[in-house]
Amino acid sequence: MIDLPMKAEVRCSDGIVGFFTHVIGNPVDHQVTHLVVKSVQPPFNEYLVPIDELEDTTPHRIKLTCTRSEFEKMEPFEVEEYIRARYPNYQVLPYQLPGQVLMDEVIEYVPVKNHKIPQGEITVLRDAKVEATDGYVGLVDELLINSNNMQATHLVLRERNLFQQREITIPVSQIERVDEGTIYLKLDRQSIEELPTAPIQRWQK
Repeated sequence: MIDLPMKAEVRCSDGIVGFFTHVIGNPVDHQVTHLVVKSVQPPFNEYLVPIDELEDTTPHRIKLTCTRSEFEKMEPFEVEEYIRARYPNYQVLPYQLPGQVLMDEVIEYVPVKNHKIPQGEITVLRDAKVEATDGYVGLVDELLINSNNMQATHLVLRERNLFQQREITIPVSQIERVDEGTIYLKLDRQSIEELPTAPIQRWQK
């Protein structure tokens, strides 16, 4: 079993390269395909790292098989696109100079950054919120993956309240749907409270 700690630093074979920010996978078969890693080098880009590059994990570290140079050549996760926007001229030029002729509208091209997610797949954000059918229950702490087929099997919920902090392992079959910032479960809070907690065994190739 592979665990992906959601606040881990990421190292290549020749040193640290960044921090783990997202995991990307297929919502139908739960196959994990990529990790998203944010570089520690300016301009701090995020890259799509194929799951095959994963070598081992610890509670606070993910190690990749690639070198830092190979990492920096990987596909970017965030791309900048330009969209055409129209504004009434009074929003752009609130004051008219004498003799100045204004058009009815002004057209600009505005830069927008989008995440490059493979078609048909979803992304889970580090520290994503977890919602039961009757309300908020905690944050995603780790994702557990079967090392034989790279399918996600469980998420580890970090539950916090006034009296205790627990880590609860929830089967991915109990996920109703996923938005980037929130995971919605099929379970209510009482059912989650009744789930067992268990220590996680880290994985190495």
